[in-house]
Amino acid sequence: QVQLVESGGGLVHAGGSLRLSCAASGRTFSSYAIAWFRQAPRKGREFVAGTTWSGSNTYYADSVKGRFTISRDNAKNTVYLQMNSLKPEDTAVYYCAANEITVYRDSNEYRCWGQGTQVTVSS
Repeated sequence: QVQLVESGGGLVHAGGSLRLSCAASGRTFSSYAIAWFRQAPRKGREFVAGTTWSGSNTYYADSVKGRFTISRDNAKNTVYLQMNSLKPEDTAVYYCAANEITVYRDSNEYRCWGQGTQVTVSS
C-alpha cells in the first residue's frame, strides 16, 4: 500500500485559489488511481475529483467541474488539486485516497487515505 499526505489547505476569500498536494510514499504509486474527497461539518464524505494511474482519465463532481483540476506527476509521487473560483460551500476537510484498480465515486471503495487538509473559504 501507499501512504498519503495532503498539504496546501488554508483560508482563502471567495473567488480565490488554492492548490492541494497529495504526496505518496511507496514504489507502486504510479499504479494507483487517486481521488480527492471532501467532508464538511455534519456531512458525509463527498467525491470531488479522481485520476487514473496514467492521468489520462479524470473525473469530477458536477459541483466543481470547470473550477477544479486534478493532475498527477508520477515522477514526484504527487497528485494535485488546483482549485479556482472557490466558494464558501467548498469549505471542508479535503482527503486524498488511493485505489489499485480505478477511480470510484464511492468512498467505501478506498482503503488508503491521507489525514486530510482543511480548506476554508470566507464570503
